[in-house]
Amino acid sequence: MAGTAEKPGTPLPTAGPDSRGRRLPRTLHPVAWWIWALALATAVSRTNNPLLLFLVLAVLGYVITMRRTEAPWARGFKYYLYLALTVVAIRVLFRAVFATGMTPTDHYLFSLPHIPTPDWYAGIQLGGPVSLEALLSAATDGLRLACMLCCIGAANTLANPKRALRVLPGALYELGVAVTVSISVAPQLVQSVQRVARARRLRAGRNKGLKALRGVVVPVLEDALERSLRLAAAMDSRGYGRAGSATAGSRRLTGVLMLLGMCGLCAGAYGLLDATAPKLLGLPALLAGSLFCLAGLRLGGRRVTRTTYRPDPWRFAEWAVASCGVLSAVLLFVNLGYDPAELNPSIYPLSWPTLPLVPAAAILLAGAAGFLAPPPSAPTPHPTVQRTEEAA
Repeated sequence: MAGTAEKPGTPLPTAGPDSRGRRLPRTLHPVAWWIWALALATAVSRTNNPLLLFLVLAVLGYVITMRRTEAPWARGFKYYLYLALTVVAIRVLFRAVFATGMTPTDHYLFSLPHIPTPDWYAGIQLGGPVSLEALLSAATDGLRLACMLCCIGAANTLANPKRALRVLPGALYELGVAVTVSISVAPQLVQSVQRVARARRLRAGRNKGLKALRGVVVPVLEDALERSLRLAAAMDSRGYGRAGSATAGSRRLTGVLMLLGMCGLCAGAYGLLDATAPKLLGLPALLAGSLFCLAGLRLGGRRVTRTTYRPDPWRFAEWAVASCGVLSAVLLFVNLGYDPAELNPSIYPLSWPTLPLVPAAAILLAGAAGFLAPPPSAPTPHPTVQRTEEAA
């Protein structure tokens, strides 16, 4: 019997609660995960309290464990953790090598050989005594950056970047394709490394550690080159980069509107952050820049004609997940119910940091996305595998 065809633009069917009130699996909108992750990264930028930063990592681990899928890009969060540890280690190493001096109250740890520098390199000291306070300060700064990287890694783990491309305005389609390709590099490299490592185990490869690096790097680079050539051919066959029906005057007007809009947004953001700036550089410039950007997007989108087949729905779960991240960032910026100094505790004198209750509750609120989001859809087994399981 022939099935009925769905119209382009028909929302993707979603599963509601079953007869027992349980939520059935479905995939959350990718933009909701990105809003949640970027808002949490914004909250992280507000503090260098190590207790709050470790709490953020715990929240990320909980949400990813509860709501990640079986897709290839959902298996690479541990590599973002490795990158985060590398960032912290590099930050601590640089702080130890490029000494900043010691105060009489610092706790001396060790001393590195001092390397004299020329006169034109004055102000930079290589080697010398290293204190505990200096290393702890470097570690907390590196931990904050590491948490931001993990937030981006969580968004890459939970959201499908190709599905996020479909919700962009037509004027940003080509830019969105470039961004999608760039953020897909890390998940694809993780998938290639896992595939090569699995093949080496099947071939009884015994080399481990640095000895196995050559046997892994070369196949991964070859696979990345082949994937790049296939992507270039696919983009060329689909008309990527075409000029469309827009006239030269329309393209110039679009560029001028977007340039004025970006300048207005930058000036408005500067005016809001700097209390000494003129009032016209604050909210008025920000609103004017937003209007120019919207006009440019509207005009530029006319030359790109795209249809979306079965668009992703935006329902209560998407609002709940995005709101959790945004509220967490807002609570860390309004400074209500806690001392702002608790967000950035000083290590001079050296003391154990306190855990402020309101910021901790805000971060835990972001972790509510782990159960507010619907459970992910289970992967569909291959028909051959399914028949084999039924026969067994």
